[in-house]
Amino acid sequence: MDKIELQTSKLKLSIKLLGAELSSVKNSENIEYMWQGDATVWSRHAPVLFPIVGKLKDDSYYFKGKEYRLSQHGFARDKPFELIEQTLNTCAFELRSNPETLDKYPFDFIFQIHYTVKENILTTTYCIKNPSSTPLFFSVGAHPGFRCPLLKEESFEDYFIEFENSDYIITELDNGLRKESTQNLKLSNSILNLSKQLFNKDALVFENSQINKVALRSKKSKHGVILESNNWPYFGIWTKKDCNQFICLEPWFGIADKQNSTQQLLQKEGMIRLEAKDEFHSSFSMTFL
Repeated sequence: MDKIELQTSKLKLSIKLLGAELSSVKNSENIEYMWQGDATVWSRHAPVLFPIVGKLKDDSYYFKGKEYRLSQHGFARDKPFELIEQTLNTCAFELRSNPETLDKYPFDFIFQIHYTVKENILTTTYCIKNPSSTPLFFSVGAHPGFRCPLLKEESFEDYFIEFENSDYIITELDNGLRKESTQNLKLSNSILNLSKQLFNKDALVFENSQINKVALRSKKSKHGVILESNNWPYFGIWTKKDCNQFICLEPWFGIADKQNSTQQLLQKEGMIRLEAKDEFHSSFSMTFL
C-alpha cells in the first residue's frame, strides 16, 4: 500500500505515504484539481515543508557551533510516513525523528499530519510534538499545487487569484533567498490575473500575516479552489518560470533565509520554539469548487 484514499459524496482524494502528500482530488464530475507531478515540469503535487520552509543560505545552518546541511524545504516531503489513523473521510500520518534525520537536524520530534474531508472541503492539520527535555526549533508549511487550467477549453490566463484586500507588500527573492527590497502589489478589485510573467522573479512572498484567504478562480467556469489559512504568518504563490500549467498557494509557518543571514539557527526568522513536552497545532482548509 503506497497511498490512502478518502471519499465523500463530492470528492475522492488520494494521499501518498511518501511525504504524507496529497496527490489527487477529484470531484463528482471527475475533474482533477491537483497537479499530477509531471517530472518534466514539476515532479511534486503538494509537498509538506518541514523542518524548514524555503531555502537556507548555502543550504546550511549552524547550531551549537556545528554546521548542518539541509536542502530547500527540509526532508519530510521525501520521507515515508506511518499511517496511524483512517476512517472513510479522515486519516492521519506520523513521522518521527531517527538517526538519519538527526544527522541533518539535531532535534527529536513527532510530526503528525491529519486530513479531514467533509463534502467539498479538505482540512489539513499539522501537529508537532516535542518529546525531549530541551526546546525544539522548527518551521512547517504547505505547498499544494493546483492544475491551472482545470478544464481543457481553458488557459492559464483565464484564471485569477481573488484576495481579501487590494494592497499588499511582496518580499523579493534572489536565487531563493529574500532580498531586503520589497514591492507594492496594488490590485484592482482585489483581483490578480495570472500570467507567466508574474513569476519571472520566482515566488510572490507575503510576510507579516497579510494573507488569511485566497481563491483561485476561472473567468470561464465555476471551478476553482478557496484556501483559508487564518493567522499563518507567511504565504507564497508560485509556479515555475515560463510555466502555464499549475499554480501553488502556500501557507507557511516559516520562511527562506535572507541574503545576509548569519546562518545561526537560533537567529533564523520564522523558526518556532517548542518547549519540552509541548505541542504545536496549525490548520488550513481547501474548498474545491
